Amino acid sequence: MPDKPHDDAPAQAAPLPLRPEVETLEESQIVEVWKLGFGRDDVIGLWVGEGDAPTPDFISEPAIAALRSGQTFYSMKRGLPEMRRALADYSAPLYGLRPDEARITLTQSGMNAMIVVLQAFLRPGDRVAIVSPIWPNIVSAVRLLGGEPVQLSLDHSPDGGFRLDMDKLEALLKTGVRALFMATPGNPTGWMLDEQGIAEVLSLTRKYGVWLMADEVYNRFTYERLSAPSFLAQADPEEPVIAVNSFSKAWAMTGWRLGWIVHPPVLGDVFDKIIEFNTSGPQAFLQHGAIAALEQGEPFVAEMVERCRRGRDLVYQGLADLPRVTLANPPGAFYSFFKVEGVDNSLAFAKRLVHEAGVGLAPGSAFGPGGEGHLRLCFASSEARLSEALERMRPLLS
Repeated sequence: MPDKPHDDAPAQAAPLPLRPEVETLEESQIVEVWKLGFGRDDVIGLWVGEGDAPTPDFISEPAIAALRSGQTFYSMKRGLPEMRRALADYSAPLYGLRPDEARITLTQSGMNAMIVVLQAFLRPGDRVAIVSPIWPNIVSAVRLLGGEPVQLSLDHSPDGGFRLDMDKLEALLKTGVRALFMATPGNPTGWMLDEQGIAEVLSLTRKYGVWLMADEVYNRFTYERLSAPSFLAQADPEEPVIAVNSFSKAWAMTGWRLGWIVHPPVLGDVFDKIIEFNTSGPQAFLQHGAIAALEQGEPFVAEMVERCRRGRDLVYQGLADLPRVTLANPPGAFYSFFKVEGVDNSLAFAKRLVHEAGVGLAPGSAFGPGGEGHLRLCFASSEARLSEALERMRPLLS
């Protein structure tokens, strides 16, 4: 007997069963605003962490040459030997030490580095202390892997900036956490620990047996010194301290998706195995461009930092006179994170800026506790672009 024809509309399929961590995963509010104006010529996008300068030729050309020469096959999972050697050499003058190459692992982006690190030590139900306001991806990454993020808000300092209360940090660590995540210089605040602060945090993580995961992606974006103070300069190579970094910011390489980790040497083989089941390793031809960035890029890095210094000062001067705006000149990173009086829904206000001013900023609520009422502006762009954005925004901020 033939099947009965299906005259009626098919019944709606039952939803596919997913892990709870995936079902509850929310889209970033930054992306939500970005989608409103992406690709529009009439919108000045200052919402994400990149400028408007392309990767320079001295970096791109070696990668192109390697691509043309046939370096398109599988590569070593933790990076080419010459890549890891270049990273070790690059680190020496910045940290006052040259980490052994066994302590260095190349990854496919800073975000991938964070996932790989979390996969190494995070167990379901583990609590991770996170100093916020913070880039939201790390919070979601912890949740995605079954951990519980516990955020500790920075305090506001009298100058409009931010400070970390060490007593509050110790009170949180003693409640039992698996790891501490801290970005210094910080995104979105530009807050930065000095050497004494680094020593105090290390003392607390040692006292309570806590892993320390340090996001040092913005370590070159400081405005009073060559680089920001690093946990690597004070931590023993064998202790559970891991520094994450990226090629994206200092060398205008956001689209290349290359990052690296400096870690205890015992974790080298661990990361080798984890990377096998994530990406199987970074592309060989891209690594030749990254090596050129490390070996030849100091003049370009200096230009990038100076460009951001001018952008920082321009934004400060353009907003500081507005009575509704509270901001400080950040000591690090390349963001202005300013509070706007009367704004209690920063996501809605950021969308309004796109529609009414043609300017894209990130809503402060995206960055966790302490972020609501703020907006983040990336000033790693040309002065002309920033000036136009400030002119467009002033009526809505006044």
